[in-house]
Amino acid sequence: MLGFLKRPIVMTTDINLNVVVLTGVGLLSRLWRLTYPRAVVFDEVYYGQYISFYMKRVFFLDDSGPPFGHMLLALGGYLGGFDGNFLWNRIGAEYSSNVPVWSLRLLPALAGALSVPMAYQIVSELHFSHCAAMGAALLMLIENALITQSRLMLLESVLIFFNLLAVLSFLKFSNSQKHSPFCLSWWFWLTLTGVACSCAVGIKYMGVFTYLLVLGVAAVHAWRLIGDRTLSNVCVFCHLLARAVALLVVPAVLYVLFFYVHLILLYRSGPHDQIMSSAFQASLEGGLARITQGQPLEVAFGSQVTLRSVFGKPLPCWLHSHQSTYPMIYENGRGSSHQQQVTCYPFKDVNNWWIVKDPGRHQLVVSSPPRPVRHGDVVQLVHGMTTRFLNTHDVAAPLTPHSQEVSCYIDYNISMPAQNLWRLEIVNRESDTDVWKTILSEVRFVHVNTSAVLKLSGAHLPDWGFRQLEVVGEKLPRGYHGSMAWNVEEHRYGKSQEQKERELELHSPTQVDVSRNLSFMARFSELQWKMLTLRSDDSEHKYSSTPLEWVTLDTNIAYWLHPRTSAQIHLLGNVVIWASGSLATAVYTLLFLWYLLRRRRHVCDLPEDAWQRWVLAGAVCAGGWAVNYLPFFLMEKTLFLYHYLPALTFQILLLPVVLQHINDHLCRSQLQRNLLSALVVAWCSSACHVSNTLRPLTYGDKELSPDELKALRWKDSWDILIRKY
Repeated sequence: MLGFLKRPIVMTTDINLNVVVLTGVGLLSRLWRLTYPRAVVFDEVYYGQYISFYMKRVFFLDDSGPPFGHMLLALGGYLGGFDGNFLWNRIGAEYSSNVPVWSLRLLPALAGALSVPMAYQIVSELHFSHCAAMGAALLMLIENALITQSRLMLLESVLIFFNLLAVLSFLKFSNSQKHSPFCLSWWFWLTLTGVACSCAVGIKYMGVFTYLLVLGVAAVHAWRLIGDRTLSNVCVFCHLLARAVALLVVPAVLYVLFFYVHLILLYRSGPHDQIMSSAFQASLEGGLARITQGQPLEVAFGSQVTLRSVFGKPLPCWLHSHQSTYPMIYENGRGSSHQQQVTCYPFKDVNNWWIVKDPGRHQLVVSSPPRPVRHGDVVQLVHGMTTRFLNTHDVAAPLTPHSQEVSCYIDYNISMPAQNLWRLEIVNRESDTDVWKTILSEVRFVHVNTSAVLKLSGAHLPDWGFRQLEVVGEKLPRGYHGSMAWNVEEHRYGKSQEQKERELELHSPTQVDVSRNLSFMARFSELQWKMLTLRSDDSEHKYSSTPLEWVTLDTNIAYWLHPRTSAQIHLLGNVVIWASGSLATAVYTLLFLWYLLRRRRHVCDLPEDAWQRWVLAGAVCAGGWAVNYLPFFLMEKTLFLYHYLPALTFQILLLPVVLQHINDHLCRSQLQRNLLSALVVAWCSSACHVSNTLRPLTYGDKELSPDELKALRWKDSWDILIRKY
């Protein structure tokens, strides 16, 4: 029974020393003097703020992408013991002693370092030679822009890492499919593909480009499986089901999980709260939650409420009125009603309070028991501080003349009767008997006399309106729009009939009766929608550039400048690698089209296995470049050189692939191969020389004279090479 103890337990493993060495050199290039400079470098000023929010559990919203990348950076800060106390107010600010710079920059640096051996493995999995794989890895190693980006607290290197991991995992899965489908390694690589794709999308929405590329290649493979008559229908179904679960379900679940962790961590009120709905704000600790938690849930006749615009654009604001009236005559000569102004005010104010009145009663207090307001009820809205009724009539609005003016009625006794009845419509009701609820209900107010809908136009009134936002009556509403919807944010049951007592009541805090919680899925949906629709200021930046400038390297970004010396860091690409990558993409495209046309004529220049390898390499490498580059031509946002780096990595993978193909299939003689080898050696020397020349601007650890800085300008880069060679 214990016979196995008589023999030693032996384990054998294969270690690829090339991968080990590449990993070590990659770590050295990315981790060397990682804490230098000990100052805020370029976009670290933004990511650092988000890390501080995580440390303090304060909610924030970043419209640039999902939260997974921010959480990874925050993990580095957490492991380094960062308490979040640093003022990220300007680029170049010196880090205080409590900021663990090495820990904060560690994860991007590790991702950049591990991308080097991953490039080697991808080319190997594409069944190209060891020399081609080493070439791809070495190009990743010495590319200056990739080094710079991975040594800072930025997300591009992490995005590139997961892009490459997704491609590598799928290639390993595809290769294991040929030998042992449904084995443990088969499941591992397939699942890891889905996980890596989800992580890439969770870091930046740009990750969806590589995700779609992987799905496209997987779809082609699945289509071939369907046509394989050697497989039973059950086997084909299992293959398709496994791919659907791993590549669709797993990424979707992980994507939602990122937001779940994000919202669990950020449970406190923060500076971005007002962008979110009242219900979302009330779910956060402090801020609005401190005011609204426990308010009466059902709005009743006599309730005192503040009404927030659901649309929230151009600014979150509340229905508001004040003593001032509309001018008798506007600047364009049109006349007004000269009634009391009604606006939407983007700040908390006592003049935001309104009383929901029953038109059939004079009381402005809640009866006992309270009579709830339901969908379809007719109400009057009385301004709390002036006791005037919300009114609209057939007078053109000041800035939106095709709509009606909204005012609080003043009886001037000039044959303009009050028209202050409004029918309440609950937009998100479940039935026609629903009760109007605090925070949860989105409502419209439809004017009984004219059928106009109370709407936020979004236009800023002139100085006579204190630059507040215009509110109008939309006479011919074309369907539902968020600008017509309002929700009760603050709510109390009115108790005072006398105006003086009521004014004191409006200034007092709201009462505490009922508490509510917003579900995770409701918060996730709202946060996702805000991230996709919120548009930040896209004003032109000093270092912004166009996609065409990326390919020609006619741009760079100054990341950091030493305050006392001329040492500095720039995002600069290695001109030899970038130009060669573009040339390799063009050569691959032309060769692919040439082979395709000749195969159409039944002329097969390549053996079938070489052709399949050539097509797959193009789909992964050239396709990866295209999907990560071409969409930027359609984007209307401020773009920078670092947006090109994910596409560049796929070009780097393609370059040695094209060179090996030329050597194996296009060079007919040994002389041609020797000539190609000499050209490759010269090209490698040039790339290494440029990389070393740009090293002072990559690491920023050397003082540079004005002449040295001038020599490193991109317009002079070719002069450097010409003078050397």
